[in-house]
Amino acid sequence: MDKMMFHPIQSKAVINPKIRPIKPELQSNKFAAHLQTALQPQGKLTVSKHAQDRMQQRGIQINDTHWKQIADKVFEARKKGVNESLVLLKDAALIVSAKNNTVITAMDREEARTQIFTNINGTILLDQ
Repeated sequence: MDKMMFHPIQSKAVINPKIRPIKPELQSNKFAAHLQTALQPQGKLTVSKHAQDRMQQRGIQINDTHWKQIADKVFEARKKGVNESLVLLKDAALIVSAKNNTVITAMDREEARTQIFTNINGTILLDQ
């Protein structure tokens, strides 16, 4: 019988890449920001800078009562799965991200008549 010879297999050294831990203060800031967003009252809408500029340029004024109605309807729409909505008021039209509680843009109703609205999956009518 032949003698069996075993040769050890040489393997390369395992090099662990340096893993940089996330700084605790950055982690907590991200978490705190996310928590703050999650705890933000559902009835509060944020108006983007773009929407503020458009409202000012076009002379659109919405009182607190109407903002509350809009926020309530946007919240209701979000519960029904709406992400982006067109909100039609008596004198204005707003594009609102229900997902983010943010008014994206605003225009008066006359201008809205000539527009084509895309990427909208819900419409809220508040003709008061």
